[in-house]
Amino acid sequence: MADTIIVGGGAAGMMAAVAAADSGDRVCLIEKNEKLGKKLFITGKGRCNVTNAADMDTLFESVCSNRKFLYSAFYDFDNRAVMDFLEQAGCALKTERGERVFPVSDHSSDVIGAFARELKKRNVKILFNTEVSGLIVSGDDGTEKPRITGVRLAGDKASGGSGVEGVEASEGGSGSKGAGASGHGAVLAAEKVIVCTGGASYPSTGSTGDGYRFAKQTGHRVVQPQPALVPFDIKEPWCTELMGLSLKNVSVRMVCGNKELYRGFGEMLFTHFGVSGPLILSASSFYRQVPPGSAGSEASRKGKKDSGAPGDTMLYIDLKPALDEEQLDSRLLRDFEENKNRQFKNALNALFPVKLIPVMVALSGIDPDKKVNEITRQERRDFGRLIKNLPFTVAGTRGFAEAVITRGGVSVKDINPSTMESKKVDGLYFAGEVLDLDALTGGFNLQIAWSTGHLAGKS
Repeated sequence: MADTIIVGGGAAGMMAAVAAADSGDRVCLIEKNEKLGKKLFITGKGRCNVTNAADMDTLFESVCSNRKFLYSAFYDFDNRAVMDFLEQAGCALKTERGERVFPVSDHSSDVIGAFARELKKRNVKILFNTEVSGLIVSGDDGTEKPRITGVRLAGDKASGGSGVEGVEASEGGSGSKGAGASGHGAVLAAEKVIVCTGGASYPSTGSTGDGYRFAKQTGHRVVQPQPALVPFDIKEPWCTELMGLSLKNVSVRMVCGNKELYRGFGEMLFTHFGVSGPLILSASSFYRQVPPGSAGSEASRKGKKDSGAPGDTMLYIDLKPALDEEQLDSRLLRDFEENKNRQFKNALNALFPVKLIPVMVALSGIDPDKKVNEITRQERRDFGRLIKNLPFTVAGTRGFAEAVITRGGVSVKDINPSTMESKKVDGLYFAGEVLDLDALTGGFNLQIAWSTGHLAGKS
């Protein structure tokens, strides 16, 4: 028997197991896959950006949803605590541009290995290839209700005096049989259960929304999950002509109607479907999809004041953010003077990557064969504005299969921010991506997982 059962062996689950064991509990960690940290293994292109070394203000500012909820979690176990824990566990770290923290080895397996050692040291029992089919929750009256798929209840409702009693688990998934596996439909008893099942992104790693189902069936609200930190599909067909082109040191504005949703600086990449890269992934966290024909969508199309919900959302790329319009115009004058006898299409090599030139020429409206010394002042000015505001129309985001994280999840209104315990079911906790918490790229989302997992385990 365990005092605490943790469902999910990802970042939040492993950290919760460490903290619960350090608090003196007998801990059982249940993982549906054949190994720990399957999603962690692929984060940061396999390098694992474990956290961000920024100050606390930056940590909070980088959280997109419900940042105030994280006050206790972040101060209980901050980025320095994460770094200290990993280094003491034998995983040396380094800090790179943007205060992003990685293992010195650039191997995410070293992070997972460090946790595996710490869990073993604390005698945490781990059940691999074991899937939790439901929670077992009892009510005040002690009567048994008929089985509800995914949760067994006793009493009139799963709220108001109810408490968790354990989980129902069965062997599942691929790979070898987990040591100590429970068998089909076995009940594993525990006074406390921490749900760390992750979101809906990268479902191939086992993040299939189980935690949302457990939450709903025990009376918790779930904010509609959406892909976040995800590439954009773009409407303009010429965007695909730029496939493979990477741009550094550019800035982007994301606008709907007259409302600016996001502004950032960094790197981006053109793909066969649209745009991606760190800058775009961050922008996606502020994008909200609106069905065609909705009020917000119509207002945006007609140029009226935005209702707060994006319809036709635009991205504007500033290819020369270090220059204002007047400085850029001076730069164009110099470049045009040096190439005054060339055709316009052959005079832009100093301004743009080769792959971008045909697109910029086509969008400028200037005759490609026109001599540079014949270009009018107005044409030059308009071209400068295009360079500062290269437009793209967002068609939508890619799906969960390409999303780094999930926005939405178990409503934080139903969770005690000081403990991560449910306000509806005693002894039931939620931590990590299963909660309605998300942040920008750069190690901030893993920090949320470490902090909420640690607080739940400690509590």
